[in-house]
Amino acid sequence: MSTAPLLDVRNVETFYGNIQALNGVNVSVSEGEIVALIGANGAGKSTLMMTIFGTPRASSGTISFAGTNITQLPTHEIARLRIAQSPEGRRIFPRMTVLENLQMGASLDKLKYFDEDVEKVFTLFPRLKERLTQRGGTLSGGEQQMLSIGRALMARPKLLLLDEPSLGLAPLIVKQIFDAIRELNRTEGLTVFLVEQNAFAALKLAHRGYVLVNGRVTMSGSGKELLADPEVRAAYLEGGRH
Repeated sequence: MSTAPLLDVRNVETFYGNIQALNGVNVSVSEGEIVALIGANGAGKSTLMMTIFGTPRASSGTISFAGTNITQLPTHEIARLRIAQSPEGRRIFPRMTVLENLQMGASLDKLKYFDEDVEKVFTLFPRLKERLTQRGGTLSGGEQQMLSIGRALMARPKLLLLDEPSLGLAPLIVKQIFDAIRELNRTEGLTVFLVEQNAFAALKLAHRGYVLVNGRVTMSGSGKELLADPEVRAAYLEGGRH
């Protein structure tokens, strides 16, 4: 792992109008790590993900990626630096086929590595190969989530931002998706920053984690440490295992 973090968020504050959503947030993700951000609904988890990606903008603080200050960069320039996002709610292109969605993900490189990369996605998510000519909007929720992650992977990211990948999915599908993330990290060294309400699954997967409460980071540690912490267990893990 590199000494300087790949992603470094320092004292970031974000507002929606007059409402402060993030309050002095500090998080870092080193190359080759899976880092989880857990917290209750409305804690600001998705806002942090979107702020890293440039919409909304941080009103103060800095966000650095691979040594470059990206705080004020437009979203399309952030994407060119090889940060890819699988957003909350999947946001695939519903009228496009599975194949067309994957092509959209690969457009940064003008489809240069398309054949090679699409095979990797099909190895991770064989279901997508079976659904290749189907429109995205007709897929099941689990298939749409696989497509959203697959589309992000087609951009050959150095950092993958995953926002609520398990939301609304059956436990078996959640396991498939988390297994795929673990495999990508193990075999390709993919760096992942994961926002997840399923704290148990996220902390089992992650090397490190942060707890966000009302826009502030209140706790951090290894995945194992946070899983064992009585406060974390009481707030996020009781009855929440999958």
